[in-house]
Amino acid sequence: MPLRFPWQSVSDQHPSINGHADSNDEGGPQPKSKISKQGLSLPPLMELADAGVPPATKQEIASCVKTLGLTEEEDQTADTTNFGDRKVVDTWKRPLQAEPLIIVLHETVISEKATVAFFQTPHPNDADQASYHMLIARDGTRVRIVPDEKRAYGAGMSAFGDVTQRTKPSSVGSVNNIALHISLVSPEDGRDDRSGHSGYTQAQYRTLAAQVLLWQAKFGIPLTRLTTHEAIDRSHSRYDPRSFRWDRFDPEYQASARLCGFERFDNGQAGL
Repeated sequence: MPLRFPWQSVSDQHPSINGHADSNDEGGPQPKSKISKQGLSLPPLMELADAGVPPATKQEIASCVKTLGLTEEEDQTADTTNFGDRKVVDTWKRPLQAEPLIIVLHETVISEKATVAFFQTPHPNDADQASYHMLIARDGTRVRIVPDEKRAYGAGMSAFGDVTQRTKPSSVGSVNNIALHISLVSPEDGRDDRSGHSGYTQAQYRTLAAQVLLWQAKFGIPLTRLTTHEAIDRSHSRYDPRSFRWDRFDPEYQASARLCGFERFDNGQAGL
């Protein structure tokens, strides 16, 4: 089987529609579509309910960063062809949720250097465009790829539960408009299509937990909206992050939340 990277799935930029985009992940009846003025059936608008978790203040977040001893992010911003604006309306002028509401975990499969080089290469073809908001290096360094306020192209055909967005007739459903994408750099023995590898470093788990907490605090995202690429993928071809251990993540997260006084964002077990 040829090696495929985690971002090489059906694109939400300009793909053709197939069966996966027309069925929800519950396997039940589909929501009724509205009819446009032209008589065309429109995809239903699906939205996440208000999480009811107020964001922290800028002062609280700054204090948390200092308490956790986080170093500055390393800036490796992607080429502008590989990310875009969060869309506030769809083709049919209907308002869209356009702020971060979920956090998606990934792995790179290839090295940090190769991943950054790919994202910083201009890709005029929609099918080649890809990015995450942040990488977590093997030593725990935070590598900034796309600003939080922008739309990273981290997932193609995807949904969180049954929530997805189709912004134009030619697109499949995707969660990119409401997602923050963060990727762990894979170990050397994970740069292939095998189902598992030796895993991630403790420094990666520690930094990942801290960054998840900071995003939760900034945008008011509860822990139950932390998920994986494998869980949201609807092309049934993505399995990352392979060998991820929640039992190594959770203690780091809980310790960080306790130190920062952000226990309110832990509303339940992070899971799939």
